[in-house]
Amino acid sequence: MNDGLIPRRYALALYKYAKEKNCTEAVYDEMKAVIESFRKYPDLGKVMSNPFVGREDKKKLLISAAGDKIENAYTRFVQLILNANREEYALQMALAYRDIYRKENHIAQVEITSAVALSDDQKEKICNIVRNAYSGMTLEFTYHTDPEIIGGFIVKVDSMRLDASVSNELQQIRKQLLRSN
Repeated sequence: MNDGLIPRRYALALYKYAKEKNCTEAVYDEMKAVIESFRKYPDLGKVMSNPFVGREDKKKLLISAAGDKIENAYTRFVQLILNANREEYALQMALAYRDIYRKENHIAQVEITSAVALSDDQKEKICNIVRNAYSGMTLEFTYHTDPEIIGGFIVKVDSMRLDASVSNELQQIRKQLLRSN
């Protein structure tokens, strides 16, 4: 069976259940916390696929990975995946739930990367441009710094990318010079 199909089916079932219980947003926040926990602690994935770690320990880890206030829907979901021996897919399920929730609620993920930290005014100007271009959608902004882009910024909105970085400009000039020879 396709590894992407299993997490998607479980995530869709959780979304439908959470919708019935009127807690889709709370579960969405929990899933974002779970994703962050897996990113912050890469060994968490190894623990979930380790057959020598007990179910109760895995349950405690998955519950604590979701944050402080946990919905009953999430707790029941954790128990379900543990009973079905699907805990190794926990991260993929969280990612799939996040994607389903975003699609259902017209939410776009916006990543803004700059060479140095942006001031609040600069962030606001870029955010306003993105908001105008994506009116009617809810936008979730994250900010990163990457000194390798030298200057300027890169804006990613879901799969779209606007690269206004100095490193990109230099690369374009280099390509132009190579083509002219």
